Amino acid sequence: MEQSQLQHLSRSQAAPATQVARAKALLAVAQKHSYTRAARLAGRVSGDAVASLVARFNREGIAAVVSRHRGGPPVQYTTQAREMILAQARRPPDRECDGTAT
Repeated sequence: MEQSQLQHLSRSQAAPATQVARAKALLAVAQKHSYTRAARLAGRVSGDAVASLVARFNREGIAAVVSRHRGGPPVQYTTQAREMILAQARRPPDRECDGTAT
């Protein structure tokens, strides 16, 4: 089942490129290629990164192809704050109030 999901993802035109490359690397390792060769087949450079990806895949399954948060402070907006920010971004500008009138 995971192999068919990886094959589908590796051919996807709509999925993020990082997920497609990770799926290709995992499929190459499943076909008995070395980590270095799998990285090259997936358009990557580091065989070490593929080794880490394989270890993560063995722990987490198909979820390993999805990117995780990469450092920096964690996002701390509440649902209410997020909605308020989005509402502000969606509203049409008021030239007088916003000071954008010429």
